[in-house]
Amino acid sequence: MRRKWIFIVPAAIIGILLFITIGGEMVLHLWNWLLPPLFGWRQITFWQAVGILALCRILFGGVSGRGFRSNFRNRMAGRWQRMTPEERETFRQGMRGRCGFGTAASESKE
Repeated sequence: MRRKWIFIVPAAIIGILLFITIGGEMVLHLWNWLLPPLFGWRQITFWQAVGILALCRILFGGVSGRGFRSNFRNRMAGRWQRMTPEERETFRQGMRGRCGFGTAASESKE
């Protein structure tokens, strides 16, 4: 599991930076292409475009825990309730094996 994080964290950082760069450039070019000729507003810089992108994310995208994560949690809770005790134990053992917790370590605690 730790080896996965070695690759996931840098990829996530690169993805975030790429999103900011591409999104900022898109907002910059769209703003400077449309708004000055239509309304007479002044052109903006890249960092102002990134600020507008962040503002739109806050206002329209939200920063709460809604979305995929809460939906995932609800689906998993429903699945867990439908499982038999044997299926739950099999699931626990599988997760322990995948997450690096050996069965010997978990049995010694009990």
